Amino acid sequence: MTYVYRELVRIDKKKTEVYALGRHISLSADKARRVVDQIRGRSYEETLMILELMPYRACYPIFKLVYSAAANASYNMGSNEANLIISNAQVNEGTTAKKLRPRARGRSYAIKRTTCHITIVVKDISLPEYERVPLFSLKKPRWKKKYPTMVYHDVYSSEGVWDKK
Repeated sequence: MTYVYRELVRIDKKKTEVYALGRHISLSADKARRVVDQIRGRSYEETLMILELMPYRACYPIFKLVYSAAANASYNMGSNEANLIISNAQVNEGTTAKKLRPRARGRSYAIKRTTCHITIVVKDISLPEYERVPLFSLKKPRWKKKYPTMVYHDVYSSEGVWDKK
């Protein structure tokens, strides 16, 4: 007679993505989106070549963010740069600095300096996305009760507490 034991496992999503966030970058969000739309979904090495050759001012801060996201991936997950792709890239509007420029006849003219927040998410395609975690382990639990259960005495039935001044 043969027994078949089924292992009870839980399938967890493994962390394969790392991001880099640049906040309050002195750029218009529309001008940064023009560049970010070109690199979304491409490999890391191809992205660096594209950003070096594009003639826009927004390329340099995005280049720094892509490089930083790859450094985060190699430090946190031990990923190789050849296995990285840009899985997500977003540009959100930041705060707007408003200044007033004096004009003729006592008038003033508003100058708006826009900023944006850029998020670059890098994914390692060599790592598996899901991992199997056993539900019941034979190891001892790592947690212990630090404090015993506290017993609260009934305050209203003990006469001595309310007599003292």
